[in-house]
Parts: sequence; C-alpha cells; structure tokens
Amino acid sequence: MTEKKPILENDIKESVGMLVRHRVPWLALGLAGGMAASFVVSKYEAILGNDIRLAFFIPVIVYLSDAIGTQTETIYVRYLRKTGAHFWKYIWKETQLGLSLGAIFGLAAGLFAYGWLKSADIGLAVGIAMFVNMMIAPIVATVIPMALYKEHADPALGAGPLATVIQDLLSLIVYFLIATLIIF
Repeated sequence: MTEKKPILENDIKESVGMLVRHRVPWLALGLAGGMAASFVVSKYEAILGNDIRLAFFIPVIVYLSDAIGTQTETIYVRYLRKTGAHFWKYIWKETQLGLSLGAIFGLAAGLFAYGWLKSADIGLAVGIAMFVNMMIAPIVATVIPMALYKEHADPALGAGPLATVIQDLLSLIVYFLIATLIIF
C-alpha cells in the first residue's frame, strides 16, 4: 500500500524550512530536466549549424507548449482538488482544446517564420512543430497531476516541475525531428 504523503494545505502557515524541503526535490528535477534539454539541443548541433535560423524559434516553441500545459495543469489540479474524478472526460476535452489552439498558434507561428525569414521550409517546420507540441501539452499536463494524485503525492507541488521537464524535452525533440524531416 502506498504511504500517503502530506499535502501542504496552507503555505502561509508553513515554515520556510518545510516549504524548502517540499519544493527542492521537484525543482532539482527541473534543473536536471533543463540540463537534459541542453543535451537534446546539442544532439542537433549539425542541423543548427546548417541553418542557425532554426534556433530563433526554440524559445517560442518551448514557451507556448509550457504555457498551454501550465494553464491546463493549474485548472486540472484545482478540478482534482474539488472532484477527484472524470479523468477521461477531462483529457478528451483538453485534447480537443490542444488541437484547436495548436492549429491557431501553429498557423500564426508558421506564417510569421515564413514572412520574416522568407523560408517556406522553416515556416512549415515551425508551424507543424507548434501544432504538434500544443496538441501534446494538455495531455502531458493532465496525465502528470493525475498520476501524482493516484500516488498520493501533492499534484499542486510536483506537477508543474515534472510536466514542464517532460514537455520541454518533448517540444525540443518534436521540433528538431520535424525540422530534420522537412529541411534536411
């Protein structure tokens, strides 16, 4: 049987030491994930060396994937706290939302990249990567809090860092794979 871990009910009443003990492991995971993301980017050095303009879009692709994931996760953690149920119904709705937002922002980012750099290949790679990543992000941001909830860990504390690490790595891998298929 899984031991129930304490959920901090009121951060304002907890000591700073207690908050540090609860947050450090998750943030250390984030540090490790950031280092892993640097490693992923380094594996695509040859692609970036062939067209450095691909690097221009790394921040926006990673940021928007994280932003949609953070929105989903924040709302879902609040929902879990109130209801604790309806996972499949919720994930289905978030998947539809991700498809819709991915289409909107993928088109916008792709058109921007094309207009700015006058490269149909880069525009297409950026647009498709944005679409795919924004489609994936709500799924990751729903699955992670639910998994933590099922394991009796506090999803409000751990879901953010864990989902961000996973989504950042996925965003980079998806972007570079798509760019490789389209451009090289």
